[in-house]
Amino acid sequence: MPLSTEEMRKLFSQRLAQIMAENNINQVELSKILEVSESTVGKWLLEKAMPRMGVIQKLADHFHVGKSYFLEEAPNEGYYTDPEVAEYANKLKNNPDMRLLFDAAEDMTKDDIDYVVDLINRLKGNE
Repeated sequence: MPLSTEEMRKLFSQRLAQIMAENNINQVELSKILEVSESTVGKWLLEKAMPRMGVIQKLADHFHVGKSYFLEEAPNEGYYTDPEVAEYANKLKNNPDMRLLFDAAEDMTKDDIDYVVDLINRLKGNE
């Protein structure tokens, strides 16, 4: 079932706030990146407005996610059964170097994911 306008604004606002926090970007910085006013970003975060598709594409490109990240409830939301693991996995999903983890099974524990992250870092010489 398609999302209502209010639900779409809420989802977009939540996803935008989340990805901004994960990337340590504030409203001022984001407004400069997107070439929009700070108040426009504020309206998005307050669920008062939605950006045009071109701006959503700029967001997706900047954060290396698909437009659907901002516009659609993921079919696998709740994919990880442990909320702590789900939050951790979401942070990793937005890290381009760690995306391959999402071929993993849904029943992985946080320790399992940590093990794979450690392995990837060792293979890349980041340890």
